[in-house]
Amino acid sequence: MPVAIRSFAKINIGLVIGPPGMRADGFHELRTVYQTITLHDTIKLSLTAGSTGIEIKCKESQVPCDESNTCYRVAERVMKALKSRGKLTITIEKSLPVQGGMGAASSNGVATILGIEKLLKKPLPGAERLRIAAEVGSDLPLFLIGGAVLGVGRGEQVFPLPDLPPIHVVVATPDIRVSTPKAFTAWDGFFHENPPAKNAQVGHPSLTVSGQTSKLNEFSQSIYEWLSVGFSPVASGVSAKGGNRAEAPLLDLVRTGIENDFERVVFTQFPDLRDIKRALEREGSRYASLSGSGSTVYGLFSTKAEAAKAASRLSKDGIPAQATEILSRAEYWKQLVVSGK
Repeated sequence: MPVAIRSFAKINIGLVIGPPGMRADGFHELRTVYQTITLHDTIKLSLTAGSTGIEIKCKESQVPCDESNTCYRVAERVMKALKSRGKLTITIEKSLPVQGGMGAASSNGVATILGIEKLLKKPLPGAERLRIAAEVGSDLPLFLIGGAVLGVGRGEQVFPLPDLPPIHVVVATPDIRVSTPKAFTAWDGFFHENPPAKNAQVGHPSLTVSGQTSKLNEFSQSIYEWLSVGFSPVASGVSAKGGNRAEAPLLDLVRTGIENDFERVVFTQFPDLRDIKRALEREGSRYASLSGSGSTVYGLFSTKAEAAKAASRLSKDGIPAQATEILSRAEYWKQLVVSGK
């Protein structure tokens, strides 16, 4: 029986990028908080006996339907790991933007893993599932957790965080394509043009670039401080700057000053994205940011009405926007399967 899986999007609440050359594997060290939201694609899978192969179908011309597709790469590995044969057809029904910084391709890949397991009624061991996800791409593992997730390493090392309170989100998705590899290249160029001051750590120049290693550590400290509030015997749970109890955990997190480092280079290349962030701030968002390397820009709002009003006004101004909300870990897994037992 065919299976349909919702492939939910994510946003990044803060993203710190380490200096070039810090890792031996050529990737950049990252710190970020991933948060799943209710916007999604749908992945439909079917398996036919008597033939073999993988077929990708998608009406969106920007989505590759060959071996380079994330779903294909995942499916190839999962079928091999489960020692299964047959003609696997994967249909991607797109709602999320391509190269939008919302993790669409990565989420599609994880939906494919889970869909194949349901099709075959053969669950992968958790460690094997995570291995395949991390091997295919840095953003995939977060979708094996859902909700609020801490990402470290190159983003593939993921740890569940306590769920944030219900937060309403406005997602603006202009028709701009931002290449993540090119954004990282621009980031490296930024450092070459802004060489760091030397310090006493002779022999470890990569650790001194513009204080980025310290910034990575500061991000981790900010997350620790945010988490520790809930375990403090004297913490009231009330935001120091006011606001209701439900808002406090989010405000405590964003008040640390976390930001998305990609904004330094992407906003220079695509100034319209900076303007969209400013528009969200004018509309009253409590926090606005680029998601991933973009092009999606989002704003967090206190109420559903505020988010709907902001999305409407942005859309009237020619900025494609829609109101949505964050998705808790429990709801993520509850809503994942559309059809198929």
